[in-house]
Amino acid sequence: MLSKMIIDFKPISPQYGDLFKGRNPLEVARGLEKTGVLGLSVVTEREHFGGSLDLLRSIVKAVSLPVLRKDFIKIEDDLYETLDCGAKGVLLICSTTEDIGRLHEKALSIGLKPVVEIHTRDEMALAKSMGAKIIGINNKDITLLEKDSGTVELTLELIKTAPEGAFIISEGGITCQEDAQKALTAGANAVLIGTAFWQGKFDEILMV
Repeated sequence: MLSKMIIDFKPISPQYGDLFKGRNPLEVARGLEKTGVLGLSVVTEREHFGGSLDLLRSIVKAVSLPVLRKDFIKIEDDLYETLDCGAKGVLLICSTTEDIGRLHEKALSIGLKPVVEIHTRDEMALAKSMGAKIIGINNKDITLLEKDSGTVELTLELIKTAPEGAFIISEGGITCQEDAQKALTAGANAVLIGTAFWQGKFDEILMV
């Protein structure tokens, strides 16, 4: 399972508050690299999630793992900013990103791997129409700042409509190893774990 896990560095959860609780994110990132996880993601949105570009830069420098930037990407300059920080991928959220098709194409053209985040059947159809090769199924509603009660069951439903050959990441609402295994068994290629990791619910397998 470790090779299919992406660990999310999100300093603050709007629902649960401070997640780092004084822990050094760089030390945690280095420890995670030794476990064999697939990659890391870093939230850079400051107002609601307490992230920053400085956090992204520092984690990129600390590990050799691929790092995904998570934020409310709006314009092309955001993409170049992401690239300059050293991230390999960038999150593009269907529900919040205007002209997502153009930004998707631009990301590809400058060497970034765009992860298209969806939460509904219509958004999955949009991702398919764009030719998205990496799709993140967010089990929670980002427009509600992920304060809703979304669970991995949404992945089990929406993955049935995913385009053939796409790399599917189940994210949000994965609270335990059983949830992660459900998503993987349903066909997800990876799971993105954030809050539950920082709450210690994956310590048994991650050992960091």
